[in-house]
Amino acid sequence: MLGRAMERFSFSAPVWRHAAQGGWHFVTLPGDVAEAIRFFRPTRGFMPVAVKARIGAIAWKTSVFPDSKSGSFLLALKAEVRKAAKVGPGDTVTVQLSLDEG
Repeated sequence: MLGRAMERFSFSAPVWRHAAQGGWHFVTLPGDVAEAIRFFRPTRGFMPVAVKARIGAIAWKTSVFPDSKSGSFLLALKAEVRKAAKVGPGDTVTVQLSLDEG
């Protein structure tokens, strides 16, 4: 039986901005984290997966969304989070992520 620790992930990845006007900022999850999320929370299509995220001291509840371009999931970083964490496009962030039980 797999334990709850398997539902927690830590990784570093760059912040990037979507090219569209007013574009959102994202972090693309590494492939191994995406595969583990698919194992624990199988999804179809564009179904988001509820998560708890943390960058430094900033923690929030959100969702990760499947991305057909990368084959992974995207974690959106809203302005409030970016400002509090003092991060922007091109910065590499360390993210702690856990699946939200509800």
